[in-house]
Amino acid sequence: MSVLLTATCAVPAAGAVLTAALPAGSTEARRRTTKIVAMVFSTATLALAGAVAARFDPDGARYQLTESYSWIRSFGITFAVGVDGIGAVLALLTAVLVPIVLLASWHDADPAATTPAAAAPDGSFENRRRTQAFFALVLAVEAMVIVSFYATDVFLFYVFFEAMLIPMYFLIGGFGDRAGGPESARQRSYAAVKFLLYNLLGGLVMLAAVIGLYVIAQEQGLGTFDLQTLTAAVADGRLQLGGTAEKALFLGFFFAFAVKAPLWPLHTWLPNAMGEATAGTAVLITAVVDKVGTFAMLRFCLGLFPDASKTFAPAILVLSLVGIVYGALLAIGQKDIKRLVAYASISHFGFIIMGIFAMTSQGQSGATLYMVNHGISTAAWMLVAGFLISRRGSRLIADYGGVQKVAPVLAGTFLIGGLATLSLPGLAPFVSEFLVLVGTFSRYPAVGIVATFGIVLAALYALLLYQRTMTGPVKEEVRGMPDLKVRELAVVAPLVALTVLLGVYPKPLTDLVNPSVNATLSQVHQTDPAPAHPVSADHGTAQDGTARSGGEHK
Repeated sequence: MSVLLTATCAVPAAGAVLTAALPAGSTEARRRTTKIVAMVFSTATLALAGAVAARFDPDGARYQLTESYSWIRSFGITFAVGVDGIGAVLALLTAVLVPIVLLASWHDADPAATTPAAAAPDGSFENRRRTQAFFALVLAVEAMVIVSFYATDVFLFYVFFEAMLIPMYFLIGGFGDRAGGPESARQRSYAAVKFLLYNLLGGLVMLAAVIGLYVIAQEQGLGTFDLQTLTAAVADGRLQLGGTAEKALFLGFFFAFAVKAPLWPLHTWLPNAMGEATAGTAVLITAVVDKVGTFAMLRFCLGLFPDASKTFAPAILVLSLVGIVYGALLAIGQKDIKRLVAYASISHFGFIIMGIFAMTSQGQSGATLYMVNHGISTAAWMLVAGFLISRRGSRLIADYGGVQKVAPVLAGTFLIGGLATLSLPGLAPFVSEFLVLVGTFSRYPAVGIVATFGIVLAALYALLLYQRTMTGPVKEEVRGMPDLKVRELAVVAPLVALTVLLGVYPKPLTDLVNPSVNATLSQVHQTDPAPAHPVSADHGTAQDGTARSGGEHK
């Protein structure tokens, strides 16, 4: 039995413990040691996650590299992990983004770069431990997210789905950006508590559903939390959930995932959290942690509750559609750069969830690709925005103007991030958004048509943001703004490269995810809708068998 998956989960967890246990100190040398140790462990995790993706065989079993260790035997709970194509891709995305986040946040937790903690004496406990805490918390989040993508035990998934809230709470509440103003500490505290309460509520509802699922399964001789066993039993009829019970259990799971995703109207925590967090933490929220919610909809909602998923799909599509338009409209009206990116992400998550519940292979493949491509493009856009904000000391769009004349590389990378966000052809998000729209239109034409309006709105908020901040006369406050430095270029370059590469050649990802998408569709007993005007494989034969030649009937 391979231990590769366990190692991939354990390395960032060990890195978090070691980073937190390093000797405390306020000197730059000790802080640098902390950062290097964290980077080493995150890079090792990237290598392991890459090995998992490389070893995954798209033509093999759905779950591969499986491991199972007894945990709570009396309740049938195990530490069971296994990877499908979707989990392999999303774990790899997480492993790619975390080193980039650490590098981008290199000085975000330094005492001199924080407020109001910087006012404390330099030798205080808060200042000596601050850098260690930040980097350890980031590694802890990475470990918990990767376990969530690999978990094949429902209870194991739930534990880490909830546990990741703890380090994220401290990252949001304890480490805000320097542009927050005099009330930043109070605003960060509010954002962190709101994040925690919303997600805890969702988790408690899910816990009730998890317990309910176990009780029903136990009554039918299946006292286990093993996902593969439960989904197989649902598929072959050995586990009969019943119509009302299945709908209630589906809603319990879906509610928790919709809060995490976030889906309108359960989204209101996201703009506060992203607005008050550092740019690196904001990337963790929207590009990493929130993906667990949409991933879980595919793995758990559709796999365990196929009939309820089809029943509620039209209502969920309506909520997704509202989220697409609502998020984009509010992004257009924002005055704060980071809140604009947050509302743009709400719109994008609407596309992802719409693709999942369109119940077509194109829609679900597009939704999975969208999770990856949104993570990469939003990370690029948000991190460059963070570099911009750290130079000017303000998140307000009105405080910028003419930046492209004094910092052309910064402006150029900011433009690429914005163009990717509006799904410009040739950049990665275009492929995924196109597949989602095609897959949705083939089953729900009206929904697909209205959703295209979100593309127009995305062009408005992305291009207007660039115009207002980067073009026009150079404002006096930005006249001396430096361009991107070497470390910052090292952060942005791989994200830009991936955005272009996956925009022109997404095949490596589609090869991995398509078998898992097909397996998910078979679980809900869905096939792609037949074309309205099918064409015979024989180019010279019409649907009714009439021969055609030269465009005329014979």
